[in-house]
Amino acid sequence: MSADFLVELGTEELPPKALKSLSSAFTEGVVSGLREQGLSFETTSAFAAPRRLAIMIKGLEMQTPDKDLVIWGPPTKVAFSDDGTASRAAEAFASKNGITVDQLSDLVENDGQQDKLCIRRTEKGIETKTLLGNIINDSLAKLPIPKRMRWGYTKEEFVRPAQWVVLLFNNEVLNDRILGISASNTSRGHRFHANHDIVIESPSRYQDQMREAFVIADFNERKDIISQGVAKLAEEINGSAVVEDDLLDEVTALNEWPVPLMGKFDQHFLSIPSQALISSMKEHQKYFHVLDANNQLLPAFITVANIESTDPAQVIDGNERVIRPRLADAAFFYENDQKTSLESRRDSLKNIVFQADLGSVFDKTERVAAIAEYLATEIGAQPSLARRAAQLSKSDLVTDMVGEFDDLQGVMGRDYALNDEEHPEVAEALFEQYLPRFSGDIVPSTNTGAALALADRLDSLMGIFSIGQQPSGSRDPFALRRASLGVLRIMLERNIDLNLVDVLGYCNGQLNLGKRAKLAGNELEKQVLTYILDRFKSWYKEQGLQTEIFLSVAALELGNPLDIDARVAAVNKFTLLPEASSLAAANKRVSNILSKQLVDTKAAPLNPSLLQEDAEKQLFDSLNSLETLITPLLTRRDYYAVLEQLAELKQPVDQFFEDVMVMTEDLELRQNRLALLDKLHKLFMNVADISLLVPAK
Repeated sequence: MSADFLVELGTEELPPKALKSLSSAFTEGVVSGLREQGLSFETTSAFAAPRRLAIMIKGLEMQTPDKDLVIWGPPTKVAFSDDGTASRAAEAFASKNGITVDQLSDLVENDGQQDKLCIRRTEKGIETKTLLGNIINDSLAKLPIPKRMRWGYTKEEFVRPAQWVVLLFNNEVLNDRILGISASNTSRGHRFHANHDIVIESPSRYQDQMREAFVIADFNERKDIISQGVAKLAEEINGSAVVEDDLLDEVTALNEWPVPLMGKFDQHFLSIPSQALISSMKEHQKYFHVLDANNQLLPAFITVANIESTDPAQVIDGNERVIRPRLADAAFFYENDQKTSLESRRDSLKNIVFQADLGSVFDKTERVAAIAEYLATEIGAQPSLARRAAQLSKSDLVTDMVGEFDDLQGVMGRDYALNDEEHPEVAEALFEQYLPRFSGDIVPSTNTGAALALADRLDSLMGIFSIGQQPSGSRDPFALRRASLGVLRIMLERNIDLNLVDVLGYCNGQLNLGKRAKLAGNELEKQVLTYILDRFKSWYKEQGLQTEIFLSVAALELGNPLDIDARVAAVNKFTLLPEASSLAAANKRVSNILSKQLVDTKAAPLNPSLLQEDAEKQLFDSLNSLETLITPLLTRRDYYAVLEQLAELKQPVDQFFEDVMVMTEDLELRQNRLALLDKLHKLFMNVADISLLVPAK
């Protein structure tokens, strides 16, 4: 038998940016708790609105399954004496399991090794409704809430004060206590349209009853209403609304009964950079902006009201009156900022601490300027432009506009640099230094921007590692993981052929921390390089590549991301060849043999005259031939072509191990055969250590 189950937790307004993750984690926790009890169900529906988290589970089993228990006791030789008398161990076993000592002689089984006391019994299932309260409380306790709060005189903690709890198992009300509140079947409607109690008749009626009370409980349904409504309003003025996922989710989380409305603002505000207007509308008011057919900003916005007003014009007018001073402030900040050049703002950066041991933001720009200039000579940028861009790179942080809208850093830097008549590539680099900003974002399009973006990230990595504040676990306050991924993406997508070993060495020379450094020299460079290249692991994993493929290349301890990526791509393709697994296993065997032997190939070089068996002569000839063939391929980094050629070694390698005794008694012959295997091993190591492709046992 099964039943439908509903839990709704009513609260004060939940944090909008966290609503989706809270709902997902709550649902996963409850579902996990049910499965741990062996309970099955048909479907799960999660609901999330500003003042409620709810889950409806359809077709939930009404009791846990019966369990067939097998309880083993002590061996019979321990349980009984020679005359059959029960020992204390046997008596304890009987007492613990609720049987008499006289019954023990009939409860003997063999466990496959010896006779033991054994009880088999069926444990009846537990009523599901008796388990639900604990499952819910456990799930709520595990929610990802950084800071919990208390309310009233209770000791309960949650992200917001809890107000009511609904627990229904079919039509039965469960009176468990959730977050200190005794559950009932009474929910509440919309704060304005239906501000009264709603008695939920059954789990299946929940959504309909909420809708009747002006609450659309389904997050995705509200999201669709907003998305479609916003698009329709934009079309009415021949525009298109820009609906970003993060803003759409946030607005969805703010409204129980969403009603999109369009407002307008004065045309003269369009003289302000569009990004400043967009930021003001988005960050402060949660408005969607509208573009024309040429992707230019229109003097209109779309807001989402949480009420069905009888006079929408008043709601629109209220929003227009609110946004007008916001845009006026932006206009004032913009005009005022343009009176002071970015160059003259540099001194202000001396008063802003980047990090106590690493100095001010001004100090950072000086280090970054030197690094960017060095990188420029390596990647085809003009060194003077790269240095200039780095010197001005943080000046917009002390402008009024960025002070008000911090997401405009770089955007305003570019605009103000053009106003100051800086070189266009310098101006563009001030924006591009932050690229890529997130997964899937674009990388810098100019060489100057790429040099600055790399220099800024590498300086941060070296500096933070040098003072001993490396990321640990999930803690990464300086976003060094993102910085590392940015370095890799820029180098790969812009085809920047640089060895990070050299670059990090130069960056290290700019620090000059002296006694303040907790990590310095080659060890600092090595740790930072390892950290950056380790980001490749998750990168390739997301692409579906086996970890062993990256590890086979990482074993070579290279420092050029472009070269590493080329090798990984080649090895990945090589694994699809029919010879790959056999050659990987053979290389594993060779690695094991060589690691166990002290092979001094300089003292005992390979001597062709000592080759006796046909198989070793054939392998030797094949190696020599391939060595000549792959040399030009290695020069142009055609690593897959190298591996394709080496795949031809399958037959001679197999034949060698079939016919030749490597560890012969003859020391000279043994050393020569080991040298032959060493030659084989080194040929493959020109690309990767393919022995690591063999799964560990």
